[in-house]
Amino acid sequence: MEPVTTTIIYYSATGTVHALARAAAEGAEKAGADVRLRKVAETAPPEAVEADPDWARHLRDTAGVPEATLDDLAWADVVLFGTPTRFGNPASQLRAFIETTGALWFQGRLAGKVYSAFTASNTAHGGQESTVLALGNTFYHWGGVIVPPGYTDPVQFKSGNPYGASHVAGSGAPGDVSLEAARHQARRAVDTAAALKAGRTA
Repeated sequence: MEPVTTTIIYYSATGTVHALARAAAEGAEKAGADVRLRKVAETAPPEAVEADPDWARHLRDTAGVPEATLDDLAWADVVLFGTPTRFGNPASQLRAFIETTGALWFQGRLAGKVYSAFTASNTAHGGQESTVLALGNTFYHWGGVIVPPGYTDPVQFKSGNPYGASHVAGSGAPGDVSLEAARHQARRAVDTAAALKAGRTA
């Protein structure tokens, strides 16, 4: 059977979600997937970005990460979305990309894929669960198979979020628990997609 194709699409302003996305890519690769790591375009005005040194630095540091395209979605068996929480919702930059997917959705090319999501907030709780659930609304419309991490690995009892990997950015950069939770979530999504793929070809 061909490897499971996995696209990780994320938005990160200062690097927290980028770190989780890279960990998710590692987890997917370890599970045997072909992986594309993609950021969405920055839509904030340059003056807003430059007003925050961490934001401006991260944008420069990740200049080499390819931007997500509709082909990255069409290609994938598994799609993981990563976003900071913005008042309990995904960041507008990620939503702007999602809102370009109408043609793929209408053609049925987003249905039947495995979807999962991860997030970060500045404070504890901070809208993390509602952000992941909000992305679930999109996955429902696409006809996706939603695969959360649940409590399916010991790390989940440390990270404490069965909806999706998450991190409190106000406590510093993601550490071992947050990164391993992202790796586990991606592995679980890939393993589920592999089982679905095998069943469809049987």
